[in-house]
Amino acid sequence: MNEQKNTKHYYTAQDKVLLAVGYVLLGLFVLAIIVPVIYIVVASFMDPITLQNKGIVLDTSKWTLNAYERVLTNKQIWIGFKNSIFYSLAFTAISVFVTLLAAFPMSRPDFKGKKFFNTIFVITMFFGGGLIPTYLLISNLNMLDTIWAVLLPGAFSVWNMIIARTYYQGVPKELYEAADVDGASDVTFFFRILMPVCMPLIAVLSLWQFVGMWNSYFDAMIYLNDTAMQPLQLVLRSILIQNQPEPGMISDMQSTAERAQLAELLKYATIIISSLPLIVMYPFFQKYFDAGVFAGSVKG
Repeated sequence: MNEQKNTKHYYTAQDKVLLAVGYVLLGLFVLAIIVPVIYIVVASFMDPITLQNKGIVLDTSKWTLNAYERVLTNKQIWIGFKNSIFYSLAFTAISVFVTLLAAFPMSRPDFKGKKFFNTIFVITMFFGGGLIPTYLLISNLNMLDTIWAVLLPGAFSVWNMIIARTYYQGVPKELYEAADVDGASDVTFFFRILMPVCMPLIAVLSLWQFVGMWNSYFDAMIYLNDTAMQPLQLVLRSILIQNQPEPGMISDMQSTAERAQLAELLKYATIIISSLPLIVMYPFFQKYFDAGVFAGSVKG
């Protein structure tokens, strides 16, 4: 505490102004995030008529669980939720595994052709085949209306590979030399020595890929026609963007106005439910997230 007090005496007037501006901007940034979240949470509990006429009201007597009851009792919501969890977990496992394997030889100084492959990888970050060629490729591979159309096309991320390669280069080379002296192969070194050291990196990549797949809907919308295979985000899209809730959610409403009011309320409840897995998951990965990001940025 005394050191902090003494440090403040060394701040010039310009430093104090700069700090004050930084704190104000940071506060505005936090408010820009928190206020919409609070609005969505409160609105999801409110009676739709009260919400439409009066806006947000903190009187809990005007609150209702009607939206959550309708969302949680809808069959398509649960099907989409189950599919999203499966797609996100499977995609994360495949993507992280492929990315780590590809990054390993790219991090080795004795790998012949490293510059050539690195150039090819970087080119794919800026140029792609486009939607129609990709769709034709997926169709020719007979992957339409299968889980592989969602899991495989975006499984390899060049950006994540570069981060993993940089992380590997920060691992002491003495580990590899010791393993080589003991007769360990590259496969043994990769799985039994390098992977345990890279747990922060694995946690970061897993978090990124899980969140990316959980929030994605475009590939599923293009390649999947079977509603039983569609993820939660497609159901959420139909409610939020197309304003078309599942028929079972509003079938008992006779008035068109009541249907519109309830559909508005269902948007907020669906957003909260779809965001819960990420909110629950993030605190467990936070310590790895910080360590992994900084450790992967030591070398270029």
